Amino acid sequence: MADTEQTDETTGTARDTGAERKAARLARQIRAFADEHGGAEGQVAYIGERGARIVLVGEDGDWGDLVAPGYAIAEDAVKQAGITVHEEFDGEFAAKVRTGPYEWKRMAGIQLGGPRND
Repeated sequence: MADTEQTDETTGTARDTGAERKAARLARQIRAFADEHGGAEGQVAYIGERGARIVLVGEDGDWGDLVAPGYAIAEDAVKQAGITVHEEFDGEFAAKVRTGPYEWKRMAGIQLGGPRND
């Protein structure tokens, strides 16, 4: 067995402790965000080879995101964190996001031929 695998004594199956540690670390970050913003909801989106993006929206409208190395790890992290997870980033969930002048200026600059944000 590899260094990152252990045998689950109750089922006798191998589990990836590296993935478990990553999910636990992400769950701590999600809970910290939720604590700082009066709670949080999220959405998990597959982003290809890079893994999955966890978008978080706080009860106060602030938002942020995290990237997990895999979709299963992201799902495990949001489950451990105990937040509400939405299937899509639309409707009432998207309406909770509070954007400020920075976001509007940045989005308008990209759309209207302004300087690129490379």
